[in-house]
Amino acid sequence: MVFQLAVQVKPYTRRRNPKKSHAGNSSLWTVSREEVFVLPKSRFSSIAIYFFQYAAISTVLRAMLTVKTWTEIGPVPQLLAKIFLVGFFYDCVTFSYFSVPYVILATILPDRAFNGRIFRATSYFLFLLTTSVLLFDAVAEYYFFDEFGTRFNFIAIDYLIYTTELLRTIRESYPLGQIFGCIFLLAGLLLLLVRNPLAASYRYASVFRERIPAGAVLFLVPVFSLAFVNASWLHVSGNNYANELSANGIYNLAAAFRNNELDYSSFYLTRNEDNVFERLHRLLPEGSGSAGPIHGIVREVHPAGPENRYNVILVVEESLSAEYLGVFGNSKGLTPNFDRLAVDSMFFRRLYATGTRTVRGLEAITLSIPPLPGTAIVKRHDNSGMFSWGTLMREKGYDTRFLYAGYSYFDNMKSFFSGNGFTVVDRGEFSSGEVSFSNASGVSDEDLFVKVIREAGKSYAAGRPFFHVVMTTSNHRPFTYPQGKIDIPSGTGREGGVKYADFAVGRFLDQARREPWFRDTVFVFVADHCAGSAGKIALPVERYHIPMFIYSPAHLQPRRVDTMASQIDIAPTILNLLNVGYRTNFLGKDIHQTAPAEERAFLSTYQKLAFLRGNTLTVLSPKRGVESYIVNNSGDHLSPSRPVEADVTDAIAYYQGADYLYQHRHDGFPHHPLNPLRPS
Repeated sequence: MVFQLAVQVKPYTRRRNPKKSHAGNSSLWTVSREEVFVLPKSRFSSIAIYFFQYAAISTVLRAMLTVKTWTEIGPVPQLLAKIFLVGFFYDCVTFSYFSVPYVILATILPDRAFNGRIFRATSYFLFLLTTSVLLFDAVAEYYFFDEFGTRFNFIAIDYLIYTTELLRTIRESYPLGQIFGCIFLLAGLLLLLVRNPLAASYRYASVFRERIPAGAVLFLVPVFSLAFVNASWLHVSGNNYANELSANGIYNLAAAFRNNELDYSSFYLTRNEDNVFERLHRLLPEGSGSAGPIHGIVREVHPAGPENRYNVILVVEESLSAEYLGVFGNSKGLTPNFDRLAVDSMFFRRLYATGTRTVRGLEAITLSIPPLPGTAIVKRHDNSGMFSWGTLMREKGYDTRFLYAGYSYFDNMKSFFSGNGFTVVDRGEFSSGEVSFSNASGVSDEDLFVKVIREAGKSYAAGRPFFHVVMTTSNHRPFTYPQGKIDIPSGTGREGGVKYADFAVGRFLDQARREPWFRDTVFVFVADHCAGSAGKIALPVERYHIPMFIYSPAHLQPRRVDTMASQIDIAPTILNLLNVGYRTNFLGKDIHQTAPAEERAFLSTYQKLAFLRGNTLTVLSPKRGVESYIVNNSGDHLSPSRPVEADVTDAIAYYQGADYLYQHRHDGFPHHPLNPLRPS
């Protein structure tokens, strides 16, 4: 392809080249010191301009994120070169996908249409629009990286589905006026910079047959990229930040949307199903498998004494990382009420969240199941009628409610909980008089807890025990809450959100102590996940560490529990405290009955499934990968090690077994029509 030198001068002038008389090729630019464009001498030069636009914005963003994580990356020239070279490659791949419609038009349109005033004017608008969108994407990615420590991924997909909540949260969290003003100003300046070269690309005469080779090449680039390029090439280092920096956010977003669910048996290391369930039967207590087929885990739990029909209020605290609590060493005084609970309750010091999203925590707590690859069960279709804590308690005669500060259609929570034994009470059930403060996430924690007390009072008045699962939201962006409650101004950040959440819990317990049902109620406080999961490593164990408290002063002696456990163990633990006899499919077990050699926890990202036992972390990943690491005492560093066969076997048993139960619906409650174990 022939190239010519294009430059801009002040003022910009265009002269007809006397040696070139063809009307379509009459553009020649005068050399200047300002700027130089080397463009193909054809209508496809406009695509080169768009590519330079996209590559420049992407590279600047990558450089900004590199500076932001400089202390984690370090001045390693070879690693920096990998980050920017691999990143540029994925930028090229991503651009090739979006260029397909334009390539087709540039190939098939005749000169009269392509070089006409309308198409040229449209190109200015298109450049301005795409520049604005790309700049907005860069700003959004920067803030997303600041919040989650990653480029766009499946978390962004989850938020994009709920546009109203997303836009309101953004509006309440960021100075949008200044951001959009800067974006439009910069987009306009970039348009002025390329206006003349862009206009020149619509003046070249061409013949259709001469355009076919260039068009075919540009069209085949995304075709081959789709066939042969995948996200696995992004692994440039053992440093997770480096891998994220080498990625392209838009490419990651599309990949997450396409891989919303992952079939375990197709992508992960598997074993013979008979062996998997034989192993599970040994790992699970209460005579696992004695009440069902070999490819199942149904068993009977026999209580040690008479059943205690105590009420249960389980509060799932948004993003309450262990690191924020004074009892775990935080010196900022953010959690005086939780620190007091650590003394007055059963305090579990070594509990780990199964994932990094609220739906993962709710899934583990209510279904007692390890995380499956891809999206959480809460967000999947056909997730009703499962064996859940809510269905079990309802069968026992409890009033079961899921109380949520926001709107429960978010993350499909309404469908999941209403289909698995709960009555849903969400933001829509609050009257105007019951809301003193709300933001994009929902009503304040104080308002939510007042609602909890009122709903509990209804059950008590009707003479029925109650089981409430309560999901808070105040410790979530935009971190706004009623003024004057704590000494940190509303909307100033995470620490304020944590301290207000702690304040609301203290007020809730003070109010609950005045209620007639308080004495016979078990209060459970646990986090859904940590405030952040980013780190140098893909699975920083300390970023999954959460607290749990079980408080019932009339019935439970305060004590500290140092057993390593998982969120999937909460339901069996509480049920055993109540001396409930039941037929179970839970993969969790009572923490109090767990021997030291049997302690384990489950951690996950979107694709990586981890099994923690002792200080060894076994990680299962797609393409049937398995890795093993030694975790240091603080949990923030992993040293690669040789996989331990027993740990690999047990990790596969749990994860493959959970997937089999889900896929074959053996996890269904006995009354579920799909459950082969239901009474005849």
